[in-house]
Amino acid sequence: MSFLVGRQYYETTQGARRGGRIHDAGSPGIYPRPVTRNQIAPSILAADFSRLGEEVRRVEAEVDLLHIDVMDGHFVPNVSLGIPVIASLRPVTELKFDCHLMMSNPDAYFEPLKAAGADLATVHMEVFPNPEPVARQAGAAGLEFGLAINPPTPYAALDPFVELCDLLLVMSVNPGFGGQAFIEEVLAKVEMARKRVDSLGLATDIEVDGGIGPENIRRARDAGANVFVAGSSVFSADDPVAAVAAMRKAVEG
Repeated sequence: MSFLVGRQYYETTQGARRGGRIHDAGSPGIYPRPVTRNQIAPSILAADFSRLGEEVRRVEAEVDLLHIDVMDGHFVPNVSLGIPVIASLRPVTELKFDCHLMMSNPDAYFEPLKAAGADLATVHMEVFPNPEPVARQAGAAGLEFGLAINPPTPYAALDPFVELCDLLLVMSVNPGFGGQAFIEEVLAKVEMARKRVDSLGLATDIEVDGGIGPENIRRARDAGANVFVAGSSVFSADDPVAAVAAMRKAVEG
């Protein structure tokens, strides 16, 4: 027996797959509230690019996935990295590649991203007000799919499309540059996203990106986030491993 969840059909005998995470369905049509796991995702935008592989290996055992910011200089006023850098990192680590595509045409790169080793592609609602076609395209390329909203964008823009997503990304800084201060007001959007995800019985991850560190990670978690992107607070620290441990203690303590 099969059923439709988000973008794809899944066999009920294998459990319900929501948001890229599999949990026991209990019985067909019944979705228990999944247990979300706190996940720390260091952003390589803040790493030393002259020794990027070494930087990643240093924190690999302490983190849960790798956040990769791809910027095109058009959607955001900065250019970061592309397919060759992602491909060069894939042999270095087994961490999941969480690719945040701050681009005007990210859908043109889904297949090359997958071939380079990407696992998840997150695009912006500001680029795709109706993201259903691009979600299907990401799935056809074999990628998990995420939607992001910038600080000025209301949660209501995202709400109708929650079931398309493996991940919802609430930006807590204006995208384009690292090292910015956390925007506290976005936590209200995280709370709304969490209520919606839980009301639907989804296992969709809720990610916060921008200005995250030990001093605010717990507030983001209390609002409902379970994936925390940290760039400068990890890679700019004297001891990145200790910095991750401090955040882990703050969010789980």
